[in-house]
Amino acid sequence: MTLEIPVIAVLNRLLEKEPWARERLAAFSGAVVELAASPLPSLRLRIDEAGLVASAPAAAQPALVVSLRPGAVDLSGDERLAEAVREIARNLRWDVEEDLSRLTGDVLARRVAQAARDFFAWQRDAARRTAEGFADYLAQENRLLVARAELEALARSREALQRRIEDLERRTRALE
Repeated sequence: MTLEIPVIAVLNRLLEKEPWARERLAAFSGAVVELAASPLPSLRLRIDEAGLVASAPAAAQPALVVSLRPGAVDLSGDERLAEAVREIARNLRWDVEEDLSRLTGDVLARRVAQAARDFFAWQRDAARRTAEGFADYLAQENRLLVARAELEALARSREALQRRIEDLERRTRALE
């Protein structure tokens, strides 16, 4: 099974719940949007007359390329379509817990959703701690980086030295 099928299903499920989003996309009927999220293969989706998405031929030229990177989304191509996609992405929300409750019931859906939130919070915390530990190692152990406190102390010393030099120059000019 390709990644395209579940992505199209999820996007259409979200769009079906929001008439305003479908109306916004319907204006771009026939346009192809490419989703690129390396290392995954790129997906090309065609916008249909109803404002939903469908599979587009691989040879179709995209009107918009959406590049997904960790912490960033880049859009390039048709500016009007890019603005519509930005607006939809900002305002479209997926209530995973509600959809899951239809399959499993409310209690299990709530527990699964909470477990997922806890897992992702743990991942963020682990990534933050790893980055802090690595930065600390580079600054304290390996001395490849300068700690912020040391850099601020150096800046204060430099400013004090600059003031003393300016003072000395004033005195020297006064003696001339």
